[in-house]
Amino acid sequence: MSSFEFPWQRMAAGANLLSPTGSLGVTIFEEITNLAVKHQAINLGQGFPDTDGPQVFKDIAARGVSGDLNQYAPGAGIPALRQAISDHQKRFYGLDVNPANEVVVTTGATEAIAAAILAFVNPGDEVITFEPFYDSYGATIGLAGGTHKTVSLTAPDFQPDIEALRSAFSDRTRLVLLNNPHNPTGTTFSKELLAEIVALATAHDCLIISDEVYEHLTFGVSHIPIAALPGAWDRTLTISSAGKTFSFTGWKVGWATGPAELVAAVRTVKQFLSYSSGTAFQPAVAEALSSDTRFFTDFANDLGERSEVLAQGLEAAGMTVYRPQGTYFIVADVAPLGFDNALDLARRMPETICVAGIPLSVFCHEDGAERNRTLMRFAFCKKRELLTEASRRLSTLVARHGA
Repeated sequence: MSSFEFPWQRMAAGANLLSPTGSLGVTIFEEITNLAVKHQAINLGQGFPDTDGPQVFKDIAARGVSGDLNQYAPGAGIPALRQAISDHQKRFYGLDVNPANEVVVTTGATEAIAAAILAFVNPGDEVITFEPFYDSYGATIGLAGGTHKTVSLTAPDFQPDIEALRSAFSDRTRLVLLNNPHNPTGTTFSKELLAEIVALATAHDCLIISDEVYEHLTFGVSHIPIAALPGAWDRTLTISSAGKTFSFTGWKVGWATGPAELVAAVRTVKQFLSYSSGTAFQPAVAEALSSDTRFFTDFANDLGERSEVLAQGLEAAGMTVYRPQGTYFIVADVAPLGFDNALDLARRMPETICVAGIPLSVFCHEDGAERNRTLMRFAFCKKRELLTEASRRLSTLVARHGA
């Protein structure tokens, strides 16, 4: 564990925001988004849709705001939403979740992740994630004083080496933080791999936190919640949210489900972070979760088609494309175009071709950043005409940069 004067420095270092001299930077998402705004570029960097979710759910939230849903919600979430989350887990995965004590509603999945890590990780405890990893994982592990260990996911399939995964575990492993479907690579993990993780967690008596915010956004494969596997439930917290599934990322309504004692610990930490939030949004999310199954499948199918629009555009531009199995994101290699540093390229693209992307290296520790230095992540949760125009602009990349 690195030594810093203050906890925020550990947090910043965990998210790759501290330079070797200790100066504080901004997140790559803020940096690239600011450049996109400055140059009026098409922003395929940050993972937010450019259209809202269904109007019917917006209307429910609006009635709450104009009515009387403007005060604190119960700290664990309103009963209707907790019941809807329980019903959702039963309908899609066959999981029996008690809405009274096995569900807690949070301010987005990010708060659920932070509360879970802060609840269970002591200074020096080891936390395993795959790499590349979503930046809030490293940040919160750092804040807790944990030791962040990673297992590499490498192109073309972004699957871990089983022996490397086994070697990552030790008697100091406190928890495994899993992201499935996986951001930023867009891969999903098989039942066999998930079962191996459960076996390792059982052997080393550690917890599993499973971030499943993209659970309904898979293409040609079915999502498998790790909590549904034999031996997993008693040691697993499952996290999801309304943001990605229903295209309401700004509502910041998430949740965690799992055994009552684990949920109680998360709820204890969460109540001293935000206590509660999104009162007017919670009934709308409850209604959204009860949507006909066709809503979920149609949205995933449409998103998968948009991913193919961008994939073909990136290939036409000369990049090597790794098609995703889920999420909002697709990864492409810029090396075939003659570029050897995607981070440098990403900082120049908003001005030169008016398109923004995120380099995969920022989701990695130093060694992982070097392995992924030519890879870039693009978001396809955008209108098709925007993706087509972005593809056209990307086709000019070499001409504009002279690589």
